[in-house]
Amino acid sequence: MSLIEITQGDSPLVLGLPHTGTDIPAICRDHLNDRGRAIADTDWHIDTLYAGLVDNVTSVRTPIHRYAIDVNRDPSGVSLYPGQNTTGLCPLTDFDGLPLYLDGQHPDAAEIDRRRAAYHVPYHTALAAELARVKAIHGFAVLYDCHSIRSHIPFLFDGTLPDFSIGTNQGTTCAPQIAKKTLDICEKAKGYTVTLNGRFKGGWTTRHYGRPAQNLHAIQMELAQSTYMIERAPWTYVDEIADQTRRHLQNILETLSDWRPS
Repeated sequence: MSLIEITQGDSPLVLGLPHTGTDIPAICRDHLNDRGRAIADTDWHIDTLYAGLVDNVTSVRTPIHRYAIDVNRDPSGVSLYPGQNTTGLCPLTDFDGLPLYLDGQHPDAAEIDRRRAAYHVPYHTALAAELARVKAIHGFAVLYDCHSIRSHIPFLFDGTLPDFSIGTNQGTTCAPQIAKKTLDICEKAKGYTVTLNGRFKGGWTTRHYGRPAQNLHAIQMELAQSTYMIERAPWTYVDEIADQTRRHLQNILETLSDWRPS
């Protein structure tokens, strides 16, 4: 099993794809219950949704599912959203708060350490290397972290999630022009809703790599899955809905690819 899938481009833009993977190694899968094995909390089809939208872009993807280990969580296990319902580094529950493991078979500290070394570290080693490579070319790099989630999950948030949830950790992870340009495109997209630093402010990846003072910029896009697919099994991609969303995403990626620090 190849742990990391990398496509290299020479533009300043790097796409992170941490949650599209559906592979769960047998050493992890054998301990999951039926709910865990259903892998409902996948960022379904996000790699398809973004494919071919912009030329010369770099992407880094892990095929490992987040139920084995979530590469968008702090490797130390610290919560992204203290005091709020969320899932952790090696999730024990799904987005509905229901258990993923057979009784008494959740991973212990040694198993979490093994998964961190086997799956979390290689992803971030590759992502860091690609950011460093494009920064060496241009003097800066922009990480755009690609995510999606069901639009209704009462365990995680009230009501309906906006179509576009942009995260910059309260403006700390990228130049303000990057957030503004992205927000402007989303606000002008007719029929769509948008929020900046709402329920999703950017995961560990965005917060870890976003260091504008060092010419490393990071922004997260959390899409409501209703913008391109049916939000229930078998999680069907709907071309006529997705194509409309792809036009706006293409605008965002082209704009970020062309952006240069002032």
